[in-house]
Amino acid sequence: MVRHGKSVPWGVGCFEASFTRSDGRRTIGEIAEQREHTMSEAVETGGGSPAGRLVREARQHLGLTIEELAEASGVSVRTIGDVERGRSQRPQRGTLTALAQGLGLDEAARAELLAVVRAGRPVTGTSARVKASPCTLPRGVRDFVGRHAELSALRALAQRAAEGQDRDGDVPPVAVVSGPPGSGKTTLALRLAEEFAPSFPDGEFLLDMRGLEEHPLSAQEAVLRLLGAWDIEVAQLGAEERLARYHASAARLRAVLILDNAADEAQVRPLLPREGGVLAVVTSRRTLAGLEGVRRVQLGALSEDESTALLRAIVSDGRVDAEPDAVRSVSELCGHLPLALRVAGNWAATRTNWSLRRLAGRLADEDRRLDSLSAGDLRVNSAFSLSYSRLAPAAARMFRLLSLVPGPDFSAPPAAVLAGVSLPYAEDLLDDLLDAGLLMTSPGDRYRFHDLLRLYARSRLRAEEGEAGAAAAGARLRSWLLETAVLAGRWYEPDHGAPPPDPGRLVALDDRDQALRWLKAESDNWLAALREAAAGGEHATVTDVAQAMNWFSDLWVSWGHWAEVFQRAAESAAALGDPGLEAAHRNHVAWAHWVGGRHDEAAVSATRALRLATAGGDVAQQGWAHFYLGWLQNVAGDDAPATGNLTRARELFVRADDIRGYLQAAIAGINLLERAGRLREAVEAHQEVVDALADPRNHERIPPNVRDTDALTAGYQVGFVHLAQGHWADAVRALRPIRGQFDARGFHTPGAEVHLNLAHALARLGEDDEAAAGYRAVLALEGRIPPAMVDEARTGLDALAPGGPALEEPARLAARRP
Repeated sequence: MVRHGKSVPWGVGCFEASFTRSDGRRTIGEIAEQREHTMSEAVETGGGSPAGRLVREARQHLGLTIEELAEASGVSVRTIGDVERGRSQRPQRGTLTALAQGLGLDEAARAELLAVVRAGRPVTGTSARVKASPCTLPRGVRDFVGRHAELSALRALAQRAAEGQDRDGDVPPVAVVSGPPGSGKTTLALRLAEEFAPSFPDGEFLLDMRGLEEHPLSAQEAVLRLLGAWDIEVAQLGAEERLARYHASAARLRAVLILDNAADEAQVRPLLPREGGVLAVVTSRRTLAGLEGVRRVQLGALSEDESTALLRAIVSDGRVDAEPDAVRSVSELCGHLPLALRVAGNWAATRTNWSLRRLAGRLADEDRRLDSLSAGDLRVNSAFSLSYSRLAPAAARMFRLLSLVPGPDFSAPPAAVLAGVSLPYAEDLLDDLLDAGLLMTSPGDRYRFHDLLRLYARSRLRAEEGEAGAAAAGARLRSWLLETAVLAGRWYEPDHGAPPPDPGRLVALDDRDQALRWLKAESDNWLAALREAAAGGEHATVTDVAQAMNWFSDLWVSWGHWAEVFQRAAESAAALGDPGLEAAHRNHVAWAHWVGGRHDEAAVSATRALRLATAGGDVAQQGWAHFYLGWLQNVAGDDAPATGNLTRARELFVRADDIRGYLQAAIAGINLLERAGRLREAVEAHQEVVDALADPRNHERIPPNVRDTDALTAGYQVGFVHLAQGHWADAVRALRPIRGQFDARGFHTPGAEVHLNLAHALARLGEDDEAAAGYRAVLALEGRIPPAMVDEARTGLDALAPGGPALEEPARLAARRP
């Protein structure tokens, strides 16, 4: 198409045909006869750029003045004039998008206008638009790894914005990416922007909100910078008018806006788009919990595989694959934190003659690790110090003191004890640290440090509190942990139970369940406190704590640290010169080794306890030593000495009036008597146990958990006795009450034995339906019990079927005969 010897820029036909006014004014196509006048005007005013001519032509065909277009588009009069006259040879994409919106262009016409602009720009290595924008995205990292779940969530938001789903009335999507220093928040946002750049034709913009500086960027200044990036003049407008112009402009864009390093909600809330196709991504070390209607993405540590992949991308000479063990060590010592891994990787990449094992050794020293994690101007310490410097004094002190918590996580009460503040105030300070990204949550309403942040907090503690201040706070926490452990453990002692009322107590210990939950939740912390007390010579405290755990330990036999607890108590008792107390704890050590399957060590400890108890004249502890020795011999099949030790134990427990010991020895004797063929005596021993458990005089002397366990174990043992005698009804009466109880405790093999023995007895009594249910319960445990028991259950089911084989005595039961 040629007019007066000049070519009309490519795309004008589409631009012209799609331009229509809803108020009835003529379209460009309807007044084509005005072209000659329009082109002449262009010549008179200096010709202009192709985009400028198109804008001016469309404006004049609509009968709009420059002032009216400025009002409709939000672009200043001066900028429109510069565009139309060609003074702005390469106008910003955002400016032309706003003008197209003000002119009422549809998507196709707007795309044609932008295509004209692109065609008129020189082709260089870098986009002219990117060069001109003060909010240009920085260079992204090429070795980005992991974050699959987080990227997936952000991609869904970006897709929504790119497809214009907000046009149905929804507000544009906003993502808040938060996490501790060095977790890669900005990197993740840049990755998203780069990936979706083709879907947002108006560009990608990043504005550093300077949230960690003394004077963060204000919302008003941010508005000015973004409007400047979009080439929109607002110099003569007030703050409210500029904000209105900002939202009007954002509503016309399809772009990605990254508000990086935000300080708080008030700083970014005014900047969040209200309509249009802008995807806003806010990054902050704070959680910005006050922002409404946003998609939250919280970053933590990388996985082990992701950490390895990142190191491999940085150190690309094969060392990562050649030293997998060293890579794991480096990753763990970096806490799988992206920034720390990047620093360590850069450090290794510049020292090609160093092995990664040497790097791991350098990082192993906790006192030097943070200083070692530096490469050029990239320092982990610097990232942490920025966040720390923004804390209020009380929160900063809490941050420092929390480095004294010995376990991997903690609840609010230990924090209150460390800081010497009330529980509500401690919770407020912990929330401040969470918001600042310096603390993380842990399951069960608990908190935890990243490993490197703990080291940083410890360094600040030494620098600002001094050795004396740190020692005083640590002693305060240790005393509280151990005192609370004693109160909680004594809930299970017959002579103690509920602790005395105390309105100032920081944890609820109103019943046994609360005590159990606290002891389990804080086990790492009070165990570490016990170790410190033992190392510091606080022997009376150590023995008090261990003694308080005696009855409770029966409820948590799988913990795995009871041998250490009681061993330290035995050593403290020896230091105190109390052989009876030492004998008691040596017996507890024997129990811990016994339940842990270390029978030889258990026998050594029980023998030592017997010697100490005999020398000190402690009858009860002599009884317990004989009991453990007898039970160990019973397990080993050494029946004669086992019978002698258990008989002696019962006699000593009667003399000492120790009902718990007596019951344990009596129950163990049932098994021995049955194996010896002394079935009548075995049944009598079981009846003694039942009578003792039912005796009202023993009600307060036997804790509920001990009572239940003794009844369960005694019923289990006597079941074999009744089966051996062919007393099917007696076997059913003994086994029915305990059916399923071993299963519930996780003891699958004895649980299966109860089901099998009960099913055998029921089958011989003709109660086939209940017997079949018992056999099927055993089959359900396949894979967790010996295969022979599964085969036995299948044989029993086959025997119950019509025409099935006769039910024979299983070899498992016959093997128990004397």
